Parts: sequence; C-alpha cells; structure tokens
Amino acid sequence: GVGKSVLLKCLIGLIKPDLGTIYIDNKLINSMNFKQLQAIRSKIGMVFQFGALFDSLNVSENISLALKKLTKLNKDEIRIRVDDSLKKVGMEKTEELMPSELSGGMKKRIGIARAIALKPSYLFYDEPTTGLDPIMTDEINRLINKFQKSGDVTSVIITHEMKTVNDVADRVIMLNAGNIVYDGNSINLHETNNVIVQQFITGNSILI
Repeated sequence: GVGKSVLLKCLIGLIKPDLGTIYIDNKLINSMNFKQLQAIRSKIGMVFQFGALFDSLNVSENISLALKKLTKLNKDEIRIRVDDSLKKVGMEKTEELMPSELSGGMKKRIGIARAIALKPSYLFYDEPTTGLDPIMTDEINRLINKFQKSGDVTSVIITHEMKTVNDVADRVIMLNAGNIVYDGNSINLHETNNVIVQQFITGNSILI
C-alpha cells in the first residue's frame, strides 16, 4: 500500500507522476506523447499482478495482441513468436485455450509468455507470485531467473514476498510511507538493524 504498483505504472507511462522525473534509455518519458510512449513500451514486457488476460481472447490471441500493435512482424512470424514464448514457459499446446480454462499459475505463465514475446530490453513484474501456492511461486521465481540470465534484459519486480526477494533479486529497494528505508542486496537486507525492515522480513508485528 505504499505505491509499488503505481510506481511501475509511472515507469511505463500509464500514470503521470505528480513530482519528479523518469528517464528510460536516457529519455524523459514524463512529457512524451502517445506515439513516443509506444516506442518506449515496445522495449518493455509487462507482467501484471493477476495476469490481465482478455477474457474474450484465447491464449494465442492474448499474446499476439501486443506483437500486432508494437512490432512489424507478419502473421507467420507472430505465430512462431507465440509458439516460442509458450514453449519457454512450459505452456505448449495451450494456444486455443480461453482464460476461463486456465488456473492462476497458468495465467501467470501466460502473462510472462506475453511479456517475453516482445523480446524486450526490460521486464516489469507486478506482484508475479501473488495468490500462488509455494510450489507455483517457486516455479515463477525460476522462470524470472531463467529469463534474467538468458539475455540482455533488466528486470524490475514489485513484490512483498520475501521468498521472491531472496530467490531473484540482485538489488532490493524497500519502501515505507513513501520513503526508501533500504537499498542494497538481499543478503545485507537480513542483517540490517533498521527496525522497519526487520519487522517486515520477520513478520513480527510487535517490533515497533
């Protein structure tokens, strides 16, 4: 509730910040028009908290939608890109399924497939493991690590789950009441004496 998801939406230009400036690839996005923002967004793959799949479109159509709008790929190239993305997240042969036929974990993986289909320079994840059981949480974390290590991509992950922080993060920034209370790696995070940080990572409500 401190604005993590709002921050992510500001980064992709869905919301304009009241104060401050945002640069991506050394370009100021605050005052960009729609066409300029679309050019930046074509470099960004976004994984939304609850999948954000269109209920009226099947899996293939959900993934290909952004490819049609943000790339110049032809029909056959889009089909190949969709198939390749689904294979990378272990969701082969689901192209014709509708979102209503997918479990929560499957929707998350389809959401990741849609994000990586653009072959982005940046991958933004908004609470990628929310609502998932521990096994599927581990699977999603493994996928995040897989794509982070397999190409030249920067990942920004919004999460409040410490397992995800411990499993995937190189750098951790913790926010509290609009302020940064920690900025460092996940190892030192556990060693900090900051009471607010310790309360969060231990789940102890009486530390303060």
